[in-house]
Amino acid sequence: MVKIRLARTGRHSDPCYRIVVADSHYARDGRNIATIGVYDPSKGIDAVEIDEALALQWLRNGAVPSDSVRSMLSAKGILTKFAAEKGKK
Repeated sequence: MVKIRLARTGRHSDPCYRIVVADSHYARDGRNIATIGVYDPSKGIDAVEIDEALALQWLRNGAVPSDSVRSMLSAKGILTKFAAEKGKK
């Protein structure tokens, strides 16, 4: 199963995360299929940078977001766009 989740980067006590698309069997910081954004927790959830087109493409292809990524996608309005597309079909 393909998931959209966070992969940790950054220094000790100063985390930064990439929003990646990866197989659920891969390690958290291991291989990934694509990087679709970044998240810096010190700046808050409003400063999340996500490539909306890529996120929608992966959601259409069946990728399942983790709980934390789901809240970020929801805050950016990407999940509502995805739901609207899904409802039109």
